[in-house]
Amino acid sequence: MDKQIIFEDEQIRAIYLKGNSDTLVLSFGDLISRAKGLSINAEKSLSKYDYSVVGIMPKEKSWFPASSMAELLLQLQPILAQYQRIVGYGGSMGGYAAIKYSMLLNMQRVVAMVPQYSIDPNEVEDRRYTDFYDAKLNADMRIQAQDIAPECEYIVVYDPYFENDKEHYLKIKPLIPQLHTLHLPYTGHDAIAVLASSSLLHDFIEHPYDQTYFYKQIREVKKNSKFYYRSVIAHLLGTHNEALGKILKTIDLQLDSSFFDASLKQTITRILLNNKRVDEQDLKKLGIQVNLPFENKTQLQDCFGNVLVFNVITQKIESYDQQVIDINGKYIIPLHVENSSLAQVEIKKQTYLICMNDRRVTKLFKRDDALSLDMNPIVIKKCIDFYVLSYKNLYMSCDMQGSCSFESDSVQDPEKFVVI
Repeated sequence: MDKQIIFEDEQIRAIYLKGNSDTLVLSFGDLISRAKGLSINAEKSLSKYDYSVVGIMPKEKSWFPASSMAELLLQLQPILAQYQRIVGYGGSMGGYAAIKYSMLLNMQRVVAMVPQYSIDPNEVEDRRYTDFYDAKLNADMRIQAQDIAPECEYIVVYDPYFENDKEHYLKIKPLIPQLHTLHLPYTGHDAIAVLASSSLLHDFIEHPYDQTYFYKQIREVKKNSKFYYRSVIAHLLGTHNEALGKILKTIDLQLDSSFFDASLKQTITRILLNNKRVDEQDLKKLGIQVNLPFENKTQLQDCFGNVLVFNVITQKIESYDQQVIDINGKYIIPLHVENSSLAQVEIKKQTYLICMNDRRVTKLFKRDDALSLDMNPIVIKKCIDFYVLSYKNLYMSCDMQGSCSFESDSVQDPEKFVVI
């Protein structure tokens, strides 16, 4: 289908895609989906149903200034007049614009995912976007009662447990008597990615509002959304560990190894281990591959009474309570220490050197293998009453949570380890 730019200034670009529908969708972009060529927010899903669309795409992080939108209206009016029904759709900054300009653009329905009320630092506590506020461009930008069309339906989707978005929702709600609200718990600001579905977007545009129906459709989409489970798992960490365990036991996840970043992967596995919930099937669901050891060796203890281990899941040296090691010993292997030596760990009867580079990336090397130039072995030094672990001229210490780091150039109690 042919697309054409119908308006452009320094702040926004509007692209018209003519379909065969009686409904015109005004699709507002967000911070991520800003103007790029002739691309339109949610274009793939909208084209699937042959919708006529005007993609209103931000060129800057300026929250659709009123001056630009007023100029756009002059060009858009002849197109708006051709359609029986106009629906606004967008998320975050785009969700804000869909609500803010619903009266101006004669919308009959608005679907707004995690919208903002304003980014003016004098009007909101949320500071995620206030750096983008421009007093000249965004003066009086908050959503107001006069922006709301009395005959328009408004559907807002947000996470009621995410305080930043909740603040905006609670400021928007009193302005819209006919507001319909759909909750998407434990997803934070990721509603757009979680609910990316052509059929669900079609329902949002066309289906008469029925809360039971929409929640049913949302559940179907969530069930197949990796973004949903990543977001939920991240939000459950440390506060709702029972729910996290239930997800891993009952949901058929098959994530790839790069799905979680290293920091989140380490946090997840640490919580699983400490709550005695981990098994190999759980780790495979999370895309975490492990090489399992056969036996434990002698042990070093940190100043908090925890045992020094190599975690084969996170590929890091950490420390754990002995009871956790007793239950999860195939994943967290106490370091084998007798005398001064290079730090090493035994996995499947094969001994590996524990090495690290200046970016604190840890890797295992077989004892006979050559090391890459950036990697250096971690050294265990036996002193009179204690042991130390060093990387170059820095000594390792462990904190109360069991995270270990090489930061100190001198040896105090946190840098001392004893044999038990």
